[in-house]
Amino acid sequence: MEKLPKVGLPILIGVVILIIVIAKSAVTIDSGEAGVLFKTFGEGVVTDEPPMGEGFHIVAPWNKVFVYEVRRQEIFEKMKVLSSNGLDIQLDASVWYQPDQANLGKLHQEIGDNYLNRIILPTIRSAARSVVGRYTPEQLYSSKRDAIQEEIFEETKKIVKGQHILIDEILVRDVTLPPTIKDAIERKLKQEQESLEYEFRLVTADKEAQRQIIEAQGKADANKILSASLTDKILQDKGIEATIKLSESTNSKVVVIGSGDSGMPIILGN
Repeated sequence: MEKLPKVGLPILIGVVILIIVIAKSAVTIDSGEAGVLFKTFGEGVVTDEPPMGEGFHIVAPWNKVFVYEVRRQEIFEKMKVLSSNGLDIQLDASVWYQPDQANLGKLHQEIGDNYLNRIILPTIRSAARSVVGRYTPEQLYSSKRDAIQEEIFEETKKIVKGQHILIDEILVRDVTLPPTIKDAIERKLKQEQESLEYEFRLVTADKEAQRQIIEAQGKADANKILSASLTDKILQDKGIEATIKLSESTNSKVVVIGSGDSGMPIILGN
């Protein structure tokens, strides 16, 4: 009976140590995540192997695993930038990004898990200042927003290239101008719209006038051609035909249709 506790104590200690080792060695990586292995007594961050995938993993207790979210993420950013003429512009943008999972080890080794604040946000701000500085407030407010969005996106991708970060999209959600500038631009745009409407009415009226002139000219030309074709001989023949038809009527008595070659009127009767 006295030997049982002496035998059981080492076993108990061994079980406790085993539990601690397993607890230290067990790593669970959730969905949408990946792990970077750091070997304390080896080469450090493992960069020549794929990152650890989702699920349960056992690693040596003296090693570490750094877990990264590898799904696409979104960050909203409000920025103060200057237009081409030096006016303060507030730009509201959102960025869709994710780490390059295939090079997650290199990202951890070269930049670290705080890559959002170290790389992405400074890059977005720099690209926004560079792009917005090429445009006037009027262009920013009206016609160039899509172009600005695309230029910021392309410039950002160029800067982060080779840093193991993927920029999927940049959306410019709002451009806020100083109130006085905004009011002036809106008044100008309204005036331009009214001017365009007035010019449209003038063009429409001019086209209608041209149509009427062409129509009147056509009628005049038709009448001129008709008048030129009606010679005295044709008119006389037409008159005779009409008179003959009248004379054949039961109600006609005497009809004078003009003078013959003798100068005397031709009289028809029944």
